Amino acid sequence: MAKKNQTPPKNFEEAVEELEGILSQIEGGELGLEDTLGRYERGNFLIHHCREVLNAAEKQIEVISKGPDGTLEARPMDGDAERTPQA
Repeated sequence: MAKKNQTPPKNFEEAVEELEGILSQIEGGELGLEDTLGRYERGNFLIHHCREVLNAAEKQIEVISKGPDGTLEARPMDGDAERTPQA
């Protein structure tokens, strides 16, 4: 099945909600083969989209790292704000 241009959801939560709906539709067993394949393709796109969003969030979280003395140190992504040591 050829990949179509897929429209990404507005946010992560919307993507998860749409995925849950797709899963319910497919598990319901009332869709025809064509509809099931279309929903599967959309679900696969949403899964990849969610993984990308989660990977980006993980990189942002990695900004919080241990300082030289072993304490946690929060650094802003843009580098404009001061560092705030965390106990």
